[in-house]
Amino acid sequence: MAENSDTRAGSSAGGEGGSRRARGGTRSGGEGRGGGTRGGRSGGDTTRRGRGRKERSDEPREREFQETLISVYRCSATVKGGRRLSFGSLVCVGDGRGRVGVGYGKAKEVPGAFQKAIKAGRRSLKRFSITPGGSISHEVKGRFGASQVVLIPALPGTGVIAGTAVKAILEAGGLTNVLTKIYGSTNTRNVVKAVMDALEQLRSKELTESLRGIKLA
Repeated sequence: MAENSDTRAGSSAGGEGGSRRARGGTRSGGEGRGGGTRGGRSGGDTTRRGRGRKERSDEPREREFQETLISVYRCSATVKGGRRLSFGSLVCVGDGRGRVGVGYGKAKEVPGAFQKAIKAGRRSLKRFSITPGGSISHEVKGRFGASQVVLIPALPGTGVIAGTAVKAILEAGGLTNVLTKIYGSTNTRNVVKAVMDALEQLRSKELTESLRGIKLA
């Protein structure tokens, strides 16, 4: 009798274990099917693009502004651990059609200072008048600090007769025939600001006629 009872208990325990394993297999199989379906949904169409996206063209874009590096400065500060270096960059930005700006940027590396100067130059763009011959309409003198810069109109074919800093600004603005002269300090930053002051004083022939109320020859 004892052996029969043990046999019955073992068979019942085996039946319960088998039913549990079967249920477990059903659940795992269901999860597997669901996972397979989800995987199929996500990985089915890989060629579809998002809405509003535009394909990139390999053609180079024309640059709107001309960026010219005028000067680079190196600054050194003595600290407890040694010397700490930083760099400054003076850049002029122009579109070649009567707009030009000057910017100064400072950073720990030269490329960072150059990018900062470009952004500052684009924010400080100024517009001035240009004659059809690529020159200015009248003589003008700009001042900043101890520096004075005189801009004189020139005939076509003369070119831009100026130093490095002044020439870079005038060519970036679109001038091709100008005579220049610097008086006083030749500090690059002061000269650049004096040139910008001179360009802001320029007036076109039409504006002068409207202000004076007369007809110019």
